[in-house]
Amino acid sequence: MADIARKASAHWKGDLRSGQGTVSTGSGVLQDAQYSFKTRFENGAGTNPEELLAAAHAGCFTMQLSALLAGDGHDPQDLRTEATCEMVKDGPGFRISTMRLTIRGKVGSIDQAEFERHVAQAAEMCPLSRVMAGNVEIVHEAVLE
Repeated sequence: MADIARKASAHWKGDLRSGQGTVSTGSGVLQDAQYSFKTRFENGAGTNPEELLAAAHAGCFTMQLSALLAGDGHDPQDLRTEATCEMVKDGPGFRISTMRLTIRGKVGSIDQAEFERHVAQAAEMCPLSRVMAGNVEIVHEAVLE
């Protein structure tokens, strides 16, 4: 049995190009958020699976980094991670090729090299990074402010 389980759901009506759907989370933070072909492939209004994956990865990674920094006696005053999920055409469909993470941090008693070491360690430990390992190239940029 799982130690932690979280739920989300999707509902779709119609074909791929003209259909529409909604996604919701068990927590209620997302409730019937609209998504469609246009939101996924044409930058239309609404969300899409790749944006949600990027948000989840940014959140997961930032929490992992915070834990590592604090555990080593550093003060993670302000950590911000921007994640960009990139897709490429792959045969008849698409695949997620790259997740680019830019991590900006204000951290007490640390230098750039030590910050980069913690970012690399977080990359190895973050549950979502681990899920993508071997399937998606994950690129990190660490900026100590």
